[in-house]
Amino acid sequence: LSISFISPQPSLIKAIFNGDADEVRSLIFKKEDVNVQDCEKRTPLHAAAYLGDAEIIELLILSGARENAKDNKWLTPLHRAVASCSEEAVQVLLKHSADVNARDKSWQTPLHVAASHKAVRCAEALVPLLSNVNVSDRAGRTPLHHAAFSGHLEMVQLLVSRGANINAFDKKDRRAVHWAAYMGHLEVMKLLVSHGAEVCCKDKKSYSPLHAAASSGMINVVKYLLHLGVDIKEPNAYGNSALHLACFNGQDVVVNELIEAGADVNQVNEKGFSPLHFTAASRQGALCLELLIANRANINSKSKDGKTPLHMAAIHGRYSRSQAIIQNGAEIDSEDENGNSPLHIAARHGHELLINTLIASGADTAKRGIHGMFPLHLAALSGFSDCCRKLLSSGFDVDTPDDFGRTCLHAAACVFALVGSGASVNERDIRGCGPLHYTAASLVPTKCFSCVGSGSIFSIQFKKKKTLCLEYLLRNDANPALRDKDGYSAVHYASAYGHRVCLELVSASLTHTHTPIRDGKEQTPLMLAVLGGHTDCVHLLLSEGASVEARDKWGRTALHRGVIMGHEACVEALLQHGSSLLVQDSRGRSPMHLAAACGHVGVLRALLKTQKTVLVLKDNCGYTPLHWACYNGTSVTLNLLLSEQTDLIYSNTAHINDNESAAEMLIETLGPAIVNATDSQTRTPLHAAAYTDHVECLQLLLGHNAQVNAIDMLGKTALMMAAENGQTNAVGEKRRCSLNIQQKQISAVQNANRDQTAEQLQSNKCLKLENS
Repeated sequence: LSISFISPQPSLIKAIFNGDADEVRSLIFKKEDVNVQDCEKRTPLHAAAYLGDAEIIELLILSGARENAKDNKWLTPLHRAVASCSEEAVQVLLKHSADVNARDKSWQTPLHVAASHKAVRCAEALVPLLSNVNVSDRAGRTPLHHAAFSGHLEMVQLLVSRGANINAFDKKDRRAVHWAAYMGHLEVMKLLVSHGAEVCCKDKKSYSPLHAAASSGMINVVKYLLHLGVDIKEPNAYGNSALHLACFNGQDVVVNELIEAGADVNQVNEKGFSPLHFTAASRQGALCLELLIANRANINSKSKDGKTPLHMAAIHGRYSRSQAIIQNGAEIDSEDENGNSPLHIAARHGHELLINTLIASGADTAKRGIHGMFPLHLAALSGFSDCCRKLLSSGFDVDTPDDFGRTCLHAAACVFALVGSGASVNERDIRGCGPLHYTAASLVPTKCFSCVGSGSIFSIQFKKKKTLCLEYLLRNDANPALRDKDGYSAVHYASAYGHRVCLELVSASLTHTHTPIRDGKEQTPLMLAVLGGHTDCVHLLLSEGASVEARDKWGRTALHRGVIMGHEACVEALLQHGSSLLVQDSRGRSPMHLAAACGHVGVLRALLKTQKTVLVLKDNCGYTPLHWACYNGTSVTLNLLLSEQTDLIYSNTAHINDNESAAEMLIETLGPAIVNATDSQTRTPLHAAAYTDHVECLQLLLGHNAQVNAIDMLGKTALMMAAENGQTNAVGEKRRCSLNIQQKQISAVQNANRDQTAEQLQSNKCLKLENS
């Protein structure tokens, strides 16, 4: 709830921050607007409340300031005053009827804010005006949850004394006692338990307070819970005990306490991992490892996929722990379910020190692993040249193929050594890929640059090496036109993985322009570059004449891909080169539909700026962009967008995102008529927002005169949509969804009842809303 008023600001707000009441009076006398808003919709009253200046608050309200004004986060002056722990400011606002039940965008009331900020005196002023202190926010958390998290004993005592539900749970079924345990607030824990809190309660993933305390290393809470007799071996939904979690997080003091209290050091979770597996993988598990080994943990314990603790140390590069594990009798060449030894794993992840240790301890460098590959295959595939040099010194035939016919050169970062040894540069694997494909697609630069920065000496040297590698292959007659079984050429791979220099080299070696090249799905290199957000490659391809209007087999252009992924720079580049936002794919979806559906506000802004007079397009199901903005969300919805077999239906599997900003932008740009646009089933955007419980979008639509009693082809109103969806959500959410419609003082149920019998209404599950 921090507030940052940045210049330029209205003069009245400046005067308030100067604390000059006389200047404020003077400006008000000069007819300065007391409800003026800054760029974040904050008013002078928000500023005065934030500062806790009761005198100026009184002056502003008496001059006409709206005491319940909301900023762009829906915070009222009362929220701000409480966050600043200003009891005096709170009292003045309450005197002037400030709404104690006002909610921000996280659905938090002033009491939630008071509980979070330890504002006890403010809470004391608020509680008598509330009918219920157990109101939950968007995450389902009550003020008691926030107070327990903050660890403020006096606040917890106040809420409990006023009827707070000790065992209230949020949307993840976590209770106040979970948060107190996790944060280590022992006195709060004791108070909650003394008032009936269940110390063995579990959240939706079966985490108990003991799990929470153990994972965060809260030893005093762990001791207290063990003293109460909680089950030390109780697993969570993944089969992990408190000892597993303490080991994974390197909480050695807790590990020692749990072992002394009788925890099983060899207890395995659902995937067969023991605490020793976890400590071998963790960042801070050295002392935990010693404790487990000293208490006879099985050093060669295997998980269900065959991994030993030594495999885990090899995956995560835990050098010192691998030495300790080997010294205590670990099997050096133990195989996992794929046939990989720890040496394979270390080579795959580029841990050179581990490779040295394993080889020195007798690991077999010529052992075959997954798909018949040597450790050298895996090191070369991942581009770890130092590891390759170490493994090459063991001396075996570098042209020995794996089960797919791939030699080490197919994946090599050490091309010069292998080609110099006579390896074939155009040898194909069973997917039709040659070494040039692998070089163009190598992900190693991306991984390395993300760690050290693209401007570092290392990244510059790596780019140079990669360029030399590609040039060397081309000079040795590698075929740049070679395609794999999916129709991908080296140009496609370089574009898809964002390797601009590789793209320049490969395209320059072709005898014809690369821009029309299409793969088996009719995708061009430009489409793949945009999909990956590789702006440099996009600009290069566009400068060489790549078509922005080229379509794949589903009718989608590069712009469709850019808006789905939210790559603003790529979208801007495409628009500058004339890409049309009106192009519709085989399902009738334009880039406008997809930008609105995904909630990418920046992309949508760029599209609308390009063509403000755009028609209100409908897709094949009759949905407008506003329908999508009010309904759709994130990853699952994107799968729905890209699916070729699925029609758009209001699927209860959709994961919803906050698309209010996108919806607001569409309404402002395209006009109010879009608010009541209907799809092929005569459903309006209000139906979509009500179904998915998008309270922000509901408020926005209702504020633009959406028809709350509009009925679709099945005779359902938006209220009925909300009621039906409420069957799978919390009762409180159903009430909130219906309340936003009822605030317009229209009973949608009664309007729908004109044409339907009571039996029909019951079948539509609408009447259940009244009983919820």
